Amino acid sequence: MTTAESASPSSRAGEFDLGALLAERGAERYELHTRYLNHQLPRMLHTIGFDKVYERAEGAHFWDADGNDYLDMLAGFGVMGLGRHHPVVRKALHDVLDASLADLTRFDCQPLPGLLAEKLLAHSPHLDRVFFGNSGTEAVETALKFARFVTGKPRILYCDHAFHGLTTGSLSVNGESGFRDGFAPLLPDTAVPLGDLDALAAEVRKGDVAALIVEPIQGKGVHEAPPGYLRAAQELLHRHKALLIADEVQTGLGRTGDFYAYQHEDGVEPDLVCVAKALSGGYVPVGATLGKDWIFKKVYSSMDRVLVHSASFGSNAQAMAAGLAVLSVMETEQIVANARATGDLLRSRLSALTDKYELLADVRGRGLMIGIEFGRPRSLKLRSRWAMLQAARKGLFAQMVVVPLLQKHRILTQVSGDHLEVIKLIPPLVVDERDVDRFVDAFTDVMDDAHSGGGLVWDFGRTLIKQAVANR
Repeated sequence: MTTAESASPSSRAGEFDLGALLAERGAERYELHTRYLNHQLPRMLHTIGFDKVYERAEGAHFWDADGNDYLDMLAGFGVMGLGRHHPVVRKALHDVLDASLADLTRFDCQPLPGLLAEKLLAHSPHLDRVFFGNSGTEAVETALKFARFVTGKPRILYCDHAFHGLTTGSLSVNGESGFRDGFAPLLPDTAVPLGDLDALAAEVRKGDVAALIVEPIQGKGVHEAPPGYLRAAQELLHRHKALLIADEVQTGLGRTGDFYAYQHEDGVEPDLVCVAKALSGGYVPVGATLGKDWIFKKVYSSMDRVLVHSASFGSNAQAMAAGLAVLSVMETEQIVANARATGDLLRSRLSALTDKYELLADVRGRGLMIGIEFGRPRSLKLRSRWAMLQAARKGLFAQMVVVPLLQKHRILTQVSGDHLEVIKLIPPLVVDERDVDRFVDAFTDVMDDAHSGGGLVWDFGRTLIKQAVANR
C-alpha cells in the first residue's frame, strides 16, 4: 500500500481547499455560468442590473464586498424560510456529518427519516405516512403517481396559472404555457379555473379523474382559492372517488400564517400534501409527500412492491437532520406566529397606499406571501406611459419597480410571473418590523418616483422597452 493510499481521512481532506478555490476563481462566477451553464441567466442579470456579487448572508440579509447590506424579500423562491445560515440548522448539519452514520445503505431503517416523518405528521393530524424525495417537483410527481395508482384513473385536474414543477409529470399540471411550450407530448391532464366548482364538477363527472392538484394560494400572481372552494372541491372529488392533492411546496411550513395554507379553511383534509423548500433549511434539498394510510398501503401492497416508488437520495441523513432542525426552530422561535403578525403588518401598510398611488391596483395574500399588483392609471400622462409599456410587453412596469428597489434601496424582490404586473413578496419568515419599515419606505420612494413621471423608474423603462422590442 502506498503512502497516499494509507493516509488518514483528515490528511486526505487537506488535498482540497474550498476556500482557496473560491478565493482564486470566485471572481469568474458570471463568466463560468456563461460558458458552462445556462448562458441566458447572466445575460438577463446584466440586462436588468442584477449582476451583483454577494459575499455573505445571514437571516434575511446579504452583504456585498463593500459591506453594503441587502434585504432579501425573495428567500430563494421560498427555500430560505428561516433565512440564511440559521445556527440551529448549521449545528444539526455539523452534528450529522460528525456522526459518520451508515447512511443510504438501502437495506436498513435509519432513525432520522422516521423521526422527521413523525414531526411532520404531528402538524398534519389527518395524514399518516410520508415519502421523502429531493425537491418540490419530486413531491408532486409522487402525489400524481400515487393518485393514479390508487384510483385506477388516468387524469389529473389542475388550475389555470398553476405552478407545480418542471419535470414531465409536474409540467403536465403546470398552468403556464410558457413553461410547457415545446415539451409535448405531456400527460393527458386538464386545467380548470381556480374557484370554479361547476367546471370541476363537469370534469369529474366524466369518471376518469384521479385527483385535483391545487395550490391554496397560487404562486403565480398570488391568487387565493375563494372561501369555501377547497372544502367543496374535496367533497365533490370524494363523491366521484377522486382525491384532493394540496401543493404546499411554497405555501407550507408557516409561509401564510398557518403551518399549511389549506388550514385557513375549516374542514379541508387533503388526501395528499406536497411540501419542500423551507423544510430544507436552505441547505440540503428535500421534498416530502404526506398521505393517508390507505393510499400508501395500496401503493406498497406487498413485499414485491417495496421499491415500486423510491428515490436514490431520498431520506438521506443530512436532509433529515436539516428538516428536524427546521421544525424545532419553528416551534421554539414561534416562526408561524411571526409570519402571521409581520405579514399582516406589511400587507396592511401596503394596502394603505392604494388610495395614494393610482398605479397601485391591489395588495393581497396571507402571512408572508403577498402580491402587489399594478394597473392602468387614471391620469392622462401616466396612462400614455403605461400604454407604451403594455404595447412593448406586459409585465414591464412591475420589473421597473423591482429594479430600483434593488439598485437604489438594496432590496431583492421578484416579478410574480411572466407577463404579470405583480410583484411577489416571500421573504424569510424571520423578518421583523424594522424590515417592514425598510421595505415600505423604499417602495413608497419608488412609487413617488414613478408617479412623478421621471427618474430611475422611467429611465429603466425605456431600456426595457428597447429590449422587449429587440427580442420579438
